[in-house]
Amino acid sequence: MKKIIITGGAGFIGSHVVRQFVNKYLEYQIINLDALTYAGNLENLKDIESKSNYTFIKADITNEKQINNIFNDIQPDGVIHLAAESHVDRSISSPLEFVKTNVIGTVNLLNASKNIWKDSYEGKRFHHVSTDEVFGALGQTGFFKEETKYDPHSPYSASKASSDHFVRAYADTYGLPVVITNCSNNYGPNHFPEKLIPLMIHNIINNKPLPVYGDGNYTRDWLYVIDHAIAIDLVFHEAKNNDNYNIGGFNEWKNIDLVNLLCDLMDRKLERQRGESAKLITFVKDRPGHDLRYAIDATKINRELGWKPSVTFEEGLEKTIDWYLENQEWLNNVTSGEYQKYYKAQYK
Repeated sequence: MKKIIITGGAGFIGSHVVRQFVNKYLEYQIINLDALTYAGNLENLKDIESKSNYTFIKADITNEKQINNIFNDIQPDGVIHLAAESHVDRSISSPLEFVKTNVIGTVNLLNASKNIWKDSYEGKRFHHVSTDEVFGALGQTGFFKEETKYDPHSPYSASKASSDHFVRAYADTYGLPVVITNCSNNYGPNHFPEKLIPLMIHNIINNKPLPVYGDGNYTRDWLYVIDHAIAIDLVFHEAKNNDNYNIGGFNEWKNIDLVNLLCDLMDRKLERQRGESAKLITFVKDRPGHDLRYAIDATKINRELGWKPSVTFEEGLEKTIDWYLENQEWLNNVTSGEYQKYYKAQYK
């Protein structure tokens, strides 16, 4: 039985990747490693926690000894590395935490993989999941391609760029079989409400202000999280060693336009008068080093692996809003911290 370790598998993207692999590959043993920080929530995986091919281990990738012990015990055939500190605002206030998790944590995983695979790399793979923010910022035109030079502007993107470089260095120096994917902004179910879309949904439900940085004209490409999980599955299984792929939604939106669209959709679903939620929009002081525009060219993964988004943005946004409205207990639990009690009850 092939054993795959997925790090950060209780987080937003990670939980969807874990579910994709557990449900699709019954012949695999999927081991979910997560430190269960504020954004890691086992309630995201309640539907698969009793599956025989799924195991959860609470672990911190910054703990070198713990990671080595786990890898020596499990002897995984593959690693899909999603564990990361990922919120730019938090990186500005606490950059060292991002260095510890995103850089040192990644190197710990690389070392553990190298050590247990030292006799043979045959059939092994280390898949590092990264971000488009490592490329810096774009002007009004152009796209990030796989060959775009790195130019990170925030402590978060600098830490992820560093981790990408370490992954490539281990491939060049030790021959470690790696692949890297760089994705655009994800959205969808189970997203902790600190990022733009879930924050706006949560605040609209509760009639709270909708904070928009600067003039709201910052532009991002948006990718439905389930489509991202499918893309990771494809790359992990079908990409060549040492290759990299950009994964994007072909879907650019200015923040202010996206917030206005959310307001209209939420007014309709909550049976409010149109324009009511838009009154909550509040422009706030811009954050330092705010990149103007990100846009990913996902042509390569479409051409070589046949991947493309399965839903339009409007369809994905409707699905996302419906999920949050149908799971307000989950939303209340994560915003109050009550979700942490679930781990204590399930894994005493």
